[in-house]
Amino acid sequence: MKLQRKNRLRATALGALAVSGALVLTACGSDDNTESTTSGDKTAAASSIKCDDAKGQVLAAGSSAQKNAMDLWVKNFQQACAGVEINYQPIGSGGGITKFTQGQVAFAGSDSALKPEEVTASEEVCKGGKGINLPMVGGPVAIGFNVPGVDSLVLDAQTLAKIFDSKIKKWDDKAIADLNPDAKLPSTAIQAFHRSDESGTTQNLNKYLKAAAPAEWNYDDSSKSWEAKGGQAASGSSGVASSVKDTEGAIGYFELSYATASNLTTVKVDTGAGGPVEATTENASKAIAAAKVKGTGNDMALELDYATKAEGAYPIILVTYEIACDKGNKAETLPSVKAFLNYTVSDEGQKVLSEAGYAPLPTEIAAKVREIVPTLS
Repeated sequence: MKLQRKNRLRATALGALAVSGALVLTACGSDDNTESTTSGDKTAAASSIKCDDAKGQVLAAGSSAQKNAMDLWVKNFQQACAGVEINYQPIGSGGGITKFTQGQVAFAGSDSALKPEEVTASEEVCKGGKGINLPMVGGPVAIGFNVPGVDSLVLDAQTLAKIFDSKIKKWDDKAIADLNPDAKLPSTAIQAFHRSDESGTTQNLNKYLKAAAPAEWNYDDSSKSWEAKGGQAASGSSGVASSVKDTEGAIGYFELSYATASNLTTVKVDTGAGGPVEATTENASKAIAAAKVKGTGNDMALELDYATKAEGAYPIILVTYEIACDKGNKAETLPSVKAFLNYTVSDEGQKVLSEAGYAPLPTEIAAKVREIVPTLS
């Protein structure tokens, strides 16, 4: 891509991101969203799906944050395209990428872009090509807590880093009290929960803490595994949210809708802006508006500004990608993969997301992804 064209794409994409709809990733354990968004004009959307030569079974795996989106897409696609089965396993971003680089799935979902070594590994299965990142949805990573008597809590990156690294052990610690002078903080022990599986959600929290509190967070911000000391592990965002809900004194991280589904209060983040920023879809959108396209060629990986101090911008954010081979796809699954991804990024597929509480892609980013998918070979 020529530099001038790339700069135009970035500038336009940022503008589109700034005005894009609310961003949210839905809880992977709930079926309610699926049921509430399969009526009305869904049939019309499904009827315009182009099946082309799609047939047989396609195996895919990865991000649990996009499970409900996949459920909707798969249902509509399979209704329109007889004889096709899209089998998506929400096993976490790390597990999905591993299966992809081992050639076990046709595409993977990940809450973070491929690392250089993962791109290299993908070249073994993408004969003559490599794995590329195709963004689909984005949203906030919320910090949920369960502290009886405390219904509002402000934390900054430094304090969060110390909490998740077991350096702050009590809820009435001075660092927390200084940020919450009006709160009646108990001396309850802090029970910090993290993901037990490899996760793009973990990686995005790592990136935030490393960018915003580098002196306090000395861990690899490219890792999808939890490396900090102490804490308790739970499987998937649903497991972390359930553990926080069931444990007095708990704190954990997960996509916003897990907090909503579990009726958990979330932390407001002190970013250094004029006031603390709440974890909302609108505030996440303001932060994602600063994203830059860092991928080259047909790779659409985005660079996010986790250390933003923009007014009202919630900094702990993620974007979910579908990861596929640009070249070297298996002949038996390629037509179905292209047809399915053509649908997910189409106006119809993105409209399904909007109706379900997800975010449609910004116009220019979606347009570029729509150009890329048909070139997969």
